[in-house]
Amino acid sequence: MAVQDVFRAVVDFEDEKVPELVRAELDGGTPVETVLNEGLIAAMDFVGKKFSEGEMFVPEMLMAAQAMKAGLEVLRPLLAQAEAQPKGTVVIGTVQGDLHDIGKNLVAMMLEGAGFRVVDLGVDVAPSRFLQAAQENGAQIVCMSALLTTTMPRMGETVSAIREQGLPLKTMVGGAPVTEEFARRIGADGYSEDAPGAVELARRLVAA
Repeated sequence: MAVQDVFRAVVDFEDEKVPELVRAELDGGTPVETVLNEGLIAAMDFVGKKFSEGEMFVPEMLMAAQAMKAGLEVLRPLLAQAEAQPKGTVVIGTVQGDLHDIGKNLVAMMLEGAGFRVVDLGVDVAPSRFLQAAQENGAQIVCMSALLTTTMPRMGETVSAIREQGLPLKTMVGGAPVTEEFARRIGADGYSEDAPGAVELARRLVAA
């Protein structure tokens, strides 16, 4: 099956080759959804599994995500035309006072690779901005990242603001100093220590 070539190119980090292979599949009549699900999403799931098993590391996961993104750029206009429904919408950002974004970027790319619509707010994001973006984009999930212990309280403030306004949003938190225990303490709906875990968590939260 030729769509396996797309899968393999993503797993092998061939970001220049992936768009060509995606176009070749489409020209050959392979449905857009098949290229997305069996080529790109399946490849990122495979990469996530390898990472969880300790066979891949963050730099390789980033390279695979870049390759996936290159293929996604080709598919995006066609997905819009076909009105393919995303798995859900996630608003993501690094919390106020924190400018670290490598982990956040990786989670955003992995979520996009898993079929979610991702609204990336960047870094230094205030609680009010998370809420505004979530409402404007009809998001189901707000995903927050922090690398500094001093900025972690912003996560709690954001969760509290969502609860106070009674918004039907799920909240996810992550980042090097963040723990499962901290996530529970602030009332977040979930925590993940890595990007593949964040994808699985987002899938569970949307399904629930």
